[in-house]
Amino acid sequence: MEYIEKIIGNYRLRVFNINKLLIGIPIDIGPRILYLTTTEDPDFNLFNILPEITVETPEGIWHIHGGHRLWTSPEDMPRTYSLDDKPVKLENRNDKVTIIGNPEYNNNVLKKIHIEPGDEEYSVKVTHEIVNIGRWPIEYACWALSVMRNNGFAVIPVKPKRVDPHGLLPDRYIVIWPYTILRDPRLYLLDTYIAIRQDTSIPRALKISTKANPNWIAYWVQGYAFIKKFIEEKAQYPDYGSTVEVYTNDKFLELETVGPLKRIHPGDSNIHVEIWKVMKIGDLEISEEDFEKKLYKV
Repeated sequence: MEYIEKIIGNYRLRVFNINKLLIGIPIDIGPRILYLTTTEDPDFNLFNILPEITVETPEGIWHIHGGHRLWTSPEDMPRTYSLDDKPVKLENRNDKVTIIGNPEYNNNVLKKIHIEPGDEEYSVKVTHEIVNIGRWPIEYACWALSVMRNNGFAVIPVKPKRVDPHGLLPDRYIVIWPYTILRDPRLYLLDTYIAIRQDTSIPRALKISTKANPNWIAYWVQGYAFIKKFIEEKAQYPDYGSTVEVYTNDKFLELETVGPLKRIHPGDSNIHVEIWKVMKIGDLEISEEDFEKKLYKV
């Protein structure tokens, strides 16, 4: 697959044209994807690049960098924040690009991200793989996080789904973190959707998660909708069974999906697949009606 080289925010990228989407992969850190846009609008990066935001860990300074990354869940310090600031290996074979990170010997894992065309224009299949490179089984989930362009909002569908014949048992839930305030003005609870708005004037952190129904999460910004679809397995999931999560503050918003929590034997992998789709849909109001009309049947 052909590519061009591009510098964005001091990051050296290899940019691939896949199904009319431009996918920019940094070669000096990762595995990451730092650049996502359409071929018609190459200067509009749907991802946010944040070289200045850091977290101090026992292993050193971890940089968020921005864009799309792969973590292990449940979140833990220092395991989750393992440094990914060294050059990665790229395999470019036929219609698939694979980003191979450096072995995390303290965590006994190796992370890979595989990117290939989706089934339609403006879509790609992104497969997240975490290999157990240790000598004994370990339990973890793949956690796919996308740092989005500011001043947009995330959308989560939470359609009712009867779990017993008479509809007597609960079928939906919202998981909240200790720093989350339920009256936060960025949080919108609609009839069958949740929306979370990124606001550069509110520094307080906000995070929620839930089990999406149907299995997608979206982000709207400046006329574009970015949708991440996935398949929910019949398995245990982290964070009280969540499949999607959103974190935001004044600097960024993270659009996240989580794979199943599995016990992985040495040499085996845990796999989590997202289908990305980018659509130009114009204005989108935070309303049940607009979400039904423009997003529900993605």
